[in-house]
Amino acid sequence: MVTLRGLPLSSPRSRKKNEIKGCVFNIERFAIRDGPGIRTTVFFKGCPLRCLWCSNPESFQPSPQLFYFEHLCQQCYRCVDACPNKATSVNPEGGIEIARNLCKACGKCVEVCPTKARDISGMIMTVDEVMEEVKKDMLFYQNSGGGVTASGGEPTHQPEFLQRLFERCHESAIHTCLDTCGFVKSKVLQKILAYTDLVLYDIKHMDPVQHKKLTGVDNGIILENARMIATQGKPMIVRVPLIPRHNDSEQNIKALAGFMADLKLKKIDLLPYHALGKAKYERLGLEYKLSKLKPHKSKEIEAIKTALESYGLEVGVG
Repeated sequence: MVTLRGLPLSSPRSRKKNEIKGCVFNIERFAIRDGPGIRTTVFFKGCPLRCLWCSNPESFQPSPQLFYFEHLCQQCYRCVDACPNKATSVNPEGGIEIARNLCKACGKCVEVCPTKARDISGMIMTVDEVMEEVKKDMLFYQNSGGGVTASGGEPTHQPEFLQRLFERCHESAIHTCLDTCGFVKSKVLQKILAYTDLVLYDIKHMDPVQHKKLTGVDNGIILENARMIATQGKPMIVRVPLIPRHNDSEQNIKALAGFMADLKLKKIDLLPYHALGKAKYERLGLEYKLSKLKPHKSKEIEAIKTALESYGLEVGVG
């Protein structure tokens, strides 16, 4: 049976016909970097952005996907026979070819693979099933001031599922945190914010043209939603993925600090670039476009941190 961190792809629990369902690609327990205290972070699949540096490319699509670990494949070809959609075939050199447009992520090939060279990223879950996992660590939340964080992907891409999950968390007195890129209709976001205790708000770039080059979308609605959240007085921490030669210029840092000052925001977290997600692109048959980019040196990160602090901001790193 295909699993997601120990969770079955098809739950043995009977589901009600009209239950709200969502697609989740990971549930990380004992998370300490996604809000206050000890938390459970639920990673939602589906995202409207295509950030060049994204370390979770399995979050792009809103449905389950096939991971292929080529280095584990022994070319037994059982997957070829098992695939009901003819998405897996053998090329002239004897290697495995995957037609991603034909793959339905049914998991049949995963079940017959003797070397675990295949896996399914993403699972359809009900809110009850997610809450079952979340409640396992209630004692840790209570003792540490922790709770549940919705991340992704972009959690607001599944608004009904997210809202109901946060409603259920509040019914159980669990602190909720939304990690969002802000690219969502304001009316949709408003409904979710009613059950959100803290917002971790990603700002990739202040310039709309550069933002579109880096993520595929304009940042107009993102900045407008940030203003809306700040006006409501909802606790918010700005998060900035720090990408060398892409959004670390003095001009962008100054514009970011000015924007935060206008909104009377004080806290910002810098998330230094890393290429740890590169292997995931290969497993999904995707190209990683920043393969030659090197991370910042420690002194460079410290200089940017100092620059932001000079504007009166509280700056965290990592």
